[in-house]
Amino acid sequence: MAKVSSRLVFYFPGFDPLDAAAHQRRYERSAVQSGKTFGVDFTVSGIGQTEAGSRMDVGAQHDGHATQSTVFIHDHNDLISRLRAGSIWKQIALGFKAGGGIIREGGAFAYFRHAWRFGLFFLFPFLLIALGVTAAVLIAALPLLVGVSALLCLLTIPLGYLFFVKGVMPYSERFHTLHLFADWRFALAVGRDAPMARDWIEDKARAVLLVLEQASDEVLFVSHSMGASLALAVAGRVLELKADAFDSRRVAFVTLGGAALQCGLLSSASRLRQSIGVLARHGDVNWFDIQCLTDPIHLYKCHTAKLTGHGDARQPKIVPIRFKHSMSDERYGKNRRNFLRMHRQYVLGSDRKSGFDFTLLTAGPLPAASFADLRSDKPPQM
Repeated sequence: MAKVSSRLVFYFPGFDPLDAAAHQRRYERSAVQSGKTFGVDFTVSGIGQTEAGSRMDVGAQHDGHATQSTVFIHDHNDLISRLRAGSIWKQIALGFKAGGGIIREGGAFAYFRHAWRFGLFFLFPFLLIALGVTAAVLIAALPLLVGVSALLCLLTIPLGYLFFVKGVMPYSERFHTLHLFADWRFALAVGRDAPMARDWIEDKARAVLLVLEQASDEVLFVSHSMGASLALAVAGRVLELKADAFDSRRVAFVTLGGAALQCGLLSSASRLRQSIGVLARHGDVNWFDIQCLTDPIHLYKCHTAKLTGHGDARQPKIVPIRFKHSMSDERYGKNRRNFLRMHRQYVLGSDRKSGFDFTLLTAGPLPAASFADLRSDKPPQM
């Protein structure tokens, strides 16, 4: 198998509340860990702001071969931060409004129909806050419920308020609840092609086109979680702006725990579904979706192209992995029931050799396309 000497990478992270600099720091830590595991010497530069976006350069040395990967991190943390502005009460109200929008547009029904665990993930933050509000109201109304003097409400109403603000909300933030509310608001904006999302997509598409003027052995679009919807929208817009942008380039499009259907199943998401069809039908794009059963925050075994109306197109290959193959027994046992932590594992380092590793995929000597044929329990031949 021919090794890669140069690679352009466009990385679209998922839901984590991290900016490009924080993603770079996480990537560097993971590269150290994975480098020790696989015997590859990775060097990761700091983050730099360029005309084409946030950039880091990653070098890899293995068995006398050098690979240079230029990675552009297209995070959407600034947009989520804008949605997080405002009081707790405003964020909760707008979060529930967005949840109602997801239900009205058929998203919630589709999640449960095709991937019930993702449906439960959708409901989770809303149920958690709803239960907290209900408990707080019950505390506030306790004198009325037990038939004692209503004057006691002067005590129980502040107690109910404190229970919610000082108890429920800090506990809920262990699960990034308000961040998830913002994430669902943004998912609705992406589906509806709202100006906030469309302007961001337009900006990143033009940045990608600028980078594609450079020569490289391969081009890799890699996304995690909700980043899949953004990567698809950006790649689709790139091809709208320049139809031959990928022609004669070795392009891999990889989704990790992909949640493109989070937005793609909404009734308003016609433009995103169009982009999905364009990518699925492009002869120079090798699209595959790496999934893990232990991760409930994606639509497991769901075919993105087929479920968005492109059943006649070439379907992205679903590539199953098991996190227990890449994690030590202690680390896996400690984290396996933490659904948010498991969802992050796609982009974290490995302490066991296995068929998949994020740093190897994005910066290692092997072609990205070779990971479409990986076996989770078998390390790649380098």
